[in-house]
Amino acid sequence: MDVILRTEKLSKHYGSVVALELLDLELKKGEVLGYLGPNGAGKTTTIRLLLGLIQPTAGRAEIFGMDAQKQAAEIHKDVAYVPGETSFWPNLTGAETLRLLANVHGGTDEAYQKELLHKFNFDPNKKIRTYSKGNRQKIALIAALASRAKLLIFDEPTSGLDPVMAKTFRDEVVVARKNGQTIFLSSHMLEEVEELCDRVAVLKAGKMVEQGTLDQLRHLSAVTVEARFATAPPDVRHIKHVSNVQVHGHFLRCNVTGSIDEFLSVVAKAKPLDFLSRKPSLEELFLAIYDGEEKRA
Repeated sequence: MDVILRTEKLSKHYGSVVALELLDLELKKGEVLGYLGPNGAGKTTTIRLLLGLIQPTAGRAEIFGMDAQKQAAEIHKDVAYVPGETSFWPNLTGAETLRLLANVHGGTDEAYQKELLHKFNFDPNKKIRTYSKGNRQKIALIAALASRAKLLIFDEPTSGLDPVMAKTFRDEVVVARKNGQTIFLSSHMLEEVEELCDRVAVLKAGKMVEQGTLDQLRHLSAVTVEARFATAPPDVRHIKHVSNVQVHGHFLRCNVTGSIDEFLSVVAKAKPLDFLSRKPSLEELFLAIYDGEEKRA
């Protein structure tokens, strides 16, 4: 699989302030990467470096095998970017703005753009100054998606959108992925990332603290197990990696980290009437990562 985006020890310092430190990252063709972290973690700095808008202090970034700094103009022909905060020309209409953005990028899929106008319920005939924040965001999303760019970079793309329009955006990301496009998605919406992304990368204070598929990161948080028995539940407190054991009558709830083989063996012997286990959500994983980092600090 082709590597679309790669960073090697990418770093950005502002004097003594470390905005990004030694970032190693790869994104392959057709992948959707969720890029996570709280405000100030370095997500937007990363995107600005990838787009060649700022110079790195150290390290390098490549997109399509080209240097993100030295060959930015060539790279941008196949990249579409949507920021969380948009600013357009107030006296132009939505249609004029979309036309201008298409000309700047180098082209657009006009049939798909019309389809997107309908899906996003967007009236392109009004002046930019009359649009709400959500409608201005729709312009950026429609322009980016209709470009059919090989690489889509989204920085908080659903900012200002209502839940219905946010769902429309997620649907179109799925379409882009099926079309072979590659997506770099920086978002605070954990549900959005969990639904769309093949892999996630978590940033804290400018440093990568975890990256991988959701299944690869499940080890960071315990599986929650619930079971009901005909008699008193078995004692599982002695089992390694079992925690937060709660017993209410014939009902047992606990958390299990890592392998659950020993736990299952003990529970099975007690012949549970009901048994339920669930994997942690991305939000739980995210909190587990940050909690773990705080404890190690």
